[in-house]
Amino acid sequence: MPTPQSVPTVDPRLARALGRPQRGDSVARRTGRSLRKLTASAAQDVAEQTRIARELQQPVTTGRVVAVTSIRGGVGKSTISALLGRTFNHYRHDPVLTLEADAALGTLPVRMGAESVRWACVDLAQILNPAMQLTDITGYLVPVTDGGWLLPAGQGRVGAPLDVRTYRTVTLALRRYFAVTVVDCETLPGEVARTAMDTAHARVVVAPMTAEGVGGTRQVLDWLAQLPHSALASTVVALTAGSPDMLLDVKAATAHLRETGVTVISLPYDRHLAGGGPIRTDMLGQTTLEATVRLAAEVMQRATRVR
Repeated sequence: MPTPQSVPTVDPRLARALGRPQRGDSVARRTGRSLRKLTASAAQDVAEQTRIARELQQPVTTGRVVAVTSIRGGVGKSTISALLGRTFNHYRHDPVLTLEADAALGTLPVRMGAESVRWACVDLAQILNPAMQLTDITGYLVPVTDGGWLLPAGQGRVGAPLDVRTYRTVTLALRRYFAVTVVDCETLPGEVARTAMDTAHARVVVAPMTAEGVGGTRQVLDWLAQLPHSALASTVVALTAGSPDMLLDVKAATAHLRETGVTVISLPYDRHLAGGGPIRTDMLGQTTLEATVRLAAEVMQRATRVR
């Protein structure tokens, strides 16, 4: 097949509008955190960090697939996928892939810091064969700046949605090469999203911190509980704040979701993530960074339970 043309992820005319990225924490928050660190127990911090690192570095016998979805768009699904992909790559020493399975003008390539994209899932599905080595495969992928690889769903244009057959072909083949594949799915109840949630080793449901978002996510969790295998046991909810002034009671929302038996990790509002541009982990707020690492550790723990 002909080689696709390279396409920039952000229109050059729009790139200027992104401006300089902000730090996730304000100066006041960073100062307050430094003061609190002076009275914190260093031994406890080190023990917790060691435990989390051990979870994230667990060896796998076959590639693990982590599906990320939500009940609607605009709630941080691609952001969570990008954060997970970067976190797994930071802690692990084997190859990590972040795969976009949402062809509806997804933002994952931008969030991962890709300047341009060329090969997409549907292109790769047509040329994959068992004789390929990792070095062959990575020639069709986008290298991520701080490590890892990205496979986009499209080239930033409105196109046909990814079909289940293509999704299965690509994910089953790439599991041979990558220890962890984070899949940024379309929103539920899309067919590919349902397939991904049903077949993944671990699942992340991104829930916006709103009454409607939490209520709809609870329905998704009830659906997962009805699947013929332990889908709910390998699911984690990422509760995201889209504004610094959330009216919903976080404890009550978390308790409502935890009634199903899932773990809920709350990610606070972060000015850097709210900017919508490429994610730089060194610019994230400290609480965001800590919550992301906890989320990744919880997901990896569940992914490695499945053999």
